[in-house]
Amino acid sequence: MITLFGIPNCDTMKKARTWLDQQSIEYTFHNYRKDGLDKNWLKDRIDELGWEQVVNRRGTTWRKLPEDTRNNMNAETAVEALLEQSGMIKRPLLDTGNGYLLGFSADKWSEALK
Repeated sequence: MITLFGIPNCDTMKKARTWLDQQSIEYTFHNYRKDGLDKNWLKDRIDELGWEQVVNRRGTTWRKLPEDTRNNMNAETAVEALLEQSGMIKRPLLDTGNGYLLGFSADKWSEALK
């Protein structure tokens, strides 16, 4: 089963969900804020994809972090920060059943979901 991870009000998430619906692809939506995050699952995603990719460093939540926290971020501290502020996870994160895709790209998603 395909799972789409994110938050519902994000514009990119809306595009991703619309695209999946238009392609008639069934998926489960996991809302980070409502459904929560498992620490081990998050650690595995950071180990697989890299904290630099998983953490959205362009968002307001990142910019609101203390400068010292931003400057000293690593895989371990990223897990803790994302558990506290799930809105900082780059969106969307798609579990294809064969791996994870971070960010929305119709071309990449099309290829991965063939």
